[in-house]
Amino acid sequence: MNRRHFITTVSAASLAFNARAADAEKLPVALIGHTGRGNYGHGLDSMWATLPMTEIVAVADADEKGLAAQLKKLKLTKGYADYHQMLGEAKADIVAVGPRQIDQHRDMCMAAIAAGAKGIYIEKPFCRSLTEADEIIAAAEKSGTKIAIAHRNRYQMVVPVIDGLMKDGTIGQVLEIRARGKEDKRGGSLDLWVLGSHVFNLIAHFAGKPVACSAVVLQDGKLVTKADVKDGDEGIGPLAGNEVHARFETESGIPAFFDSVHDRGTKEAGFGLQIIGTKGVIDMRMDADPVAQILLGTSLGPIKTAREWQPISTAGIGKPEPIANAGKQVMAHTIGGQDLIAAIKENRQPLCSAYDGRTTIEMISAVFESHRTGGGRVTFPLKTRENPLSLL
Repeated sequence: MNRRHFITTVSAASLAFNARAADAEKLPVALIGHTGRGNYGHGLDSMWATLPMTEIVAVADADEKGLAAQLKKLKLTKGYADYHQMLGEAKADIVAVGPRQIDQHRDMCMAAIAAGAKGIYIEKPFCRSLTEADEIIAAAEKSGTKIAIAHRNRYQMVVPVIDGLMKDGTIGQVLEIRARGKEDKRGGSLDLWVLGSHVFNLIAHFAGKPVACSAVVLQDGKLVTKADVKDGDEGIGPLAGNEVHARFETESGIPAFFDSVHDRGTKEAGFGLQIIGTKGVIDMRMDADPVAQILLGTSLGPIKTAREWQPISTAGIGKPEPIANAGKQVMAHTIGGQDLIAAIKENRQPLCSAYDGRTTIEMISAVFESHRTGGGRVTFPLKTRENPLSLL
């Protein structure tokens, strides 16, 4: 999808979908959440009520009080304690898998696929391991189910503009990409999983698929060993380390780096990536407005003239964003939801598909696999499909 097509699609999405929805039959949506165990992600429940082409028909939540609250919030009458029962009865075209605790993702996706869902919109990270990702994708390929991962920054309307700035020489030759997580209390391996997944998804888009990784994982300054491995938060599974340093080789030849250290970050910096070129730097912050900025001029040494960061909008460098509420649409997942619906109708993969989700999981796994094998270079696709920390 080229820049013009992408921007036209997503910027005019609300108008187009509203126009068609007047006469179109609404797609039924079923919600799976789990109050107290990941809840409903970042608004993966209420977003569907804002889309004119969808109608929420049922919700499942194993927590009794949580289910009652959701029914009231969404003004629904049909609720289930067991999502399997809901999927069997609701016959939904789209299933939203909301829980942030990813140990539930594989089973929920497989159940939705088996129930005949045409599309699944799932909270990130995709799942716990490459084995699970392989299983989900194999099932979806047989059924034709389209799966979209809620890496919402992949749907930012400015992404194609950044693509163009990388290709047209505006920032010169791209030297590297540098990324960090939030580096808060979760800094290190948990940050790698929960927030690093966002930047990995964008790295793979901007630089191409990873081909190799070398990394080190530390706990309080010492190399992680089997004794450090514990069951991680958010249903991740085996986890260890409060400091991560990783380098990826990509198919474009652009190296990408990711670092996260416990309590190293600040609100003003971190969580995002920088695309560093010989004539400038593009900075993309995951939770910022504007989401992207550019600093023109050499990145290879000091300069004599002052430079200023300029915002990047869908109209270009230093120009006001012409699309109303562009950032809010992305952060609320409405663009991601609309893209999934379009992918179903057009029989194509969503912009952030299950394959992209698997690539992200493979990049995370590669960090631990490299560490497990002494920090050496590991190549893609990984031979180890389970969580490498379980093999320490």
